[in-house]
Amino acid sequence: MLQKDQLQKLSQVKLKDAKTLLTNNSYDSSFYLCGYAIELALKARICITLQWDGYPSTRKEFQNFNSFKTHDLEILLRLSGIENKIVMDYILEWSEVINWNPEIRYDPPGTIDKEKAQMMINSTQTILEAI
Repeated sequence: MLQKDQLQKLSQVKLKDAKTLLTNNSYDSSFYLCGYAIELALKARICITLQWDGYPSTRKEFQNFNSFKTHDLEILLRLSGIENKIVMDYILEWSEVINWNPEIRYDPPGTIDKEKAQMMINSTQTILEAI
């Protein structure tokens, strides 16, 4: 079980790492880590909404919660209970963040440019503050 405080801290660490990668011209990796920052924050938010101490992390813990075993940001947002707030108040930022999925790790190097990585960091930071 990943404790909600741990998820929140990991989310902030991923964003910090994404900023460092951007500074070092590693735009693809910077963009990639932003998605995980959002995912972790949404999972922490789900814990708050459902009054859980932590989020399932092992196969056994997910046994009765298969719908929660996802990296899909749209599904996680829906489960978080704050979908309307995010979609209504942060549509531009959410539109940027929603382009992420874990499969982008297989994209060729150089797919993401500096501007797109910076936009993802800015959007991620705004969404994290809202979550």
